[in-house]
Amino acid sequence: MTITADESNAIMSHSRSSPATATSPATADAAFDRLETWLRHLTEIPAAALVVAEVGILFVGIVARAVFHHAIIWSDELASILFLWLAMFGTAIAVQRTSHMRLTAFVSAMPQRLAGFAEALGMALVALFLILILHPAYEYVQDQSFVETPALGWSGTVRALAIPVGAGLALVGALLRVFRGRVADMALAVGFIAAAAGVLWVAAPWLTGLGHANLVVFFIGLLGFGVVMGVPIAFSFLIATVAFLVCTTRTPLTVVVGRMDEGMSSLILLAVPLFVLLGQLVDRSGMARVMVAFLAALLGHVKAGMSYVLLGAMLLVSGISGSKTADMAAVAPVLFPEMRKRGMKDGELVSLLAAAGAMSETIPPSLVLIAIASVTGVSIAALFTAGILPALVLALVLALVARWQAGRETDVERPARAPFSTVRKTFVVALPALLLPFVIRSAVVEGIATATEVSTIGIAYTIAVALLIYRGGLTRRSVMPMLVQTASLSGAILFIVGAASAMGWALTQSGFSHDLAALMARIPGGQVGFLLVSVAAFVVLGSVLEGIPAIVLFGPLLFPIAHQMGIHEVHYAMVVILAMGLGIFAPPFGLCYYAACIIGQVDPEAGMKRIWFYLAMLLIGTLVITFVPWISIGFL
Repeated sequence: MTITADESNAIMSHSRSSPATATSPATADAAFDRLETWLRHLTEIPAAALVVAEVGILFVGIVARAVFHHAIIWSDELASILFLWLAMFGTAIAVQRTSHMRLTAFVSAMPQRLAGFAEALGMALVALFLILILHPAYEYVQDQSFVETPALGWSGTVRALAIPVGAGLALVGALLRVFRGRVADMALAVGFIAAAAGVLWVAAPWLTGLGHANLVVFFIGLLGFGVVMGVPIAFSFLIATVAFLVCTTRTPLTVVVGRMDEGMSSLILLAVPLFVLLGQLVDRSGMARVMVAFLAALLGHVKAGMSYVLLGAMLLVSGISGSKTADMAAVAPVLFPEMRKRGMKDGELVSLLAAAGAMSETIPPSLVLIAIASVTGVSIAALFTAGILPALVLALVLALVARWQAGRETDVERPARAPFSTVRKTFVVALPALLLPFVIRSAVVEGIATATEVSTIGIAYTIAVALLIYRGGLTRRSVMPMLVQTASLSGAILFIVGAASAMGWALTQSGFSHDLAALMARIPGGQVGFLLVSVAAFVVLGSVLEGIPAIVLFGPLLFPIAHQMGIHEVHYAMVVILAMGLGIFAPPFGLCYYAACIIGQVDPEAGMKRIWFYLAMLLIGTLVITFVPWISIGFL
């Protein structure tokens, strides 16, 4: 689920109600309305078709392989090509709906005039980046024309063309919002951007001479300013990266496009839109309602009962999808409505969801586990074996926290214990829906489908059960909104992953990663000092870079140092992953925190205060795992 345009506008309503908008000529408003309508058709219809195509291609590939024992060798390749198109069309829809992840806590507290300026500045910076990237994206398409796909024999142009097309559609959407804004705010924003660009241009020689100290200017100062002013997180990453490259290097911006492409194009990330769609289908079909009814009858009378259900669901789903965002997308839409009905506050809900995501980072087949195995040479089988117990330890920690929090919330409804007849009746009704996780897990365990493909089996099963058993939940009118929301949410998430990949590459090329590794090797205190510094470093790196880029950057450098100090590589991998999980879900920079907010339809500021207690308890659990190696390697 994603934040709708109306909800996003409600968050940042200052400039929407400005006098200039109210006095705009009716003809101009009508023209803008027509343009926005045509733009929606131009983006949403192809995006919905791409979601359907991805599901169809992967499901046909599963059937061909499992039933007819004949693999379709081009199915994954075609799915990968269409995936980039889906990501970019989704990005454009998210720009049109202003549903890209951003921090609004500071802007909401500003005076109305300053908030209007911040809104204008954010949209102007989005448009500026898209303008800057259009020509490099075209050059990148030309570079990819020399690449030929191995199975289909298509030119790389077919795939790479998605980037300039998506960027162009997003730019039109951003400009339409710019022109609808208050003229004074827009003029001030453009003037501010021009002045800042001029200062950076003039100061470029001085910034280059600062060496690594200039990273503070770009990746703390400029990036932090953008986030505080409500600029979408992904565009804040990219503006800081582009400014750094333009002012201090001669690197062409086609590299930024290439790194974004690489970050968004991992086929395993295809699980994200598919699980998002599965979550919506479960919700719309009525399966979520009957499952929640049974779980509420079974555990509703227990203190923090629904919180236990959420933690258990995250543990279960984490072993299926391999993606934290996909995990949250599969769980939150099902459980949040009932938890809200029982009186749980939005801040508590998103805090628990984000903490559960961090808790389950080591559950196989985690993408980060796979990344560590690929860049460090650590056995993937050993990592998969070791990852379960640390997650269970942290789940126990969160269960205790949830129970304690439930005791403090006096307004949370706790109904009386349901009679056995009610539990039995709700179980019978919910049984087809409750079988869904087992169907999905069995498909993975039996080798019928991969972690990326398995959600299509869940989608097919959900549609069949909805049409044959839970009739009336799915209607023709509900299909298109579900597909568009899937594309929009997926675009917002995948674009921020691509942005983090580009920024991570820039930090690597600066030499910062190598210098950091050398510094950590000289930390006093032996194993204890190195482990403590590693935890602190990867919390910070996880919040800035996102898990996989951080591992790709620093894994090959730090794992040999850990080995030299006598630290078991599998144990060190668990420590690193859990520390990064804390950073990824920690505001104000942790991107998965904003993903949790979008999926749960919660304003980011709602959880800002509450989440720190959950993260503090997770940190204590992580330190226990850090200094008790048996938890990680006891079953190897």
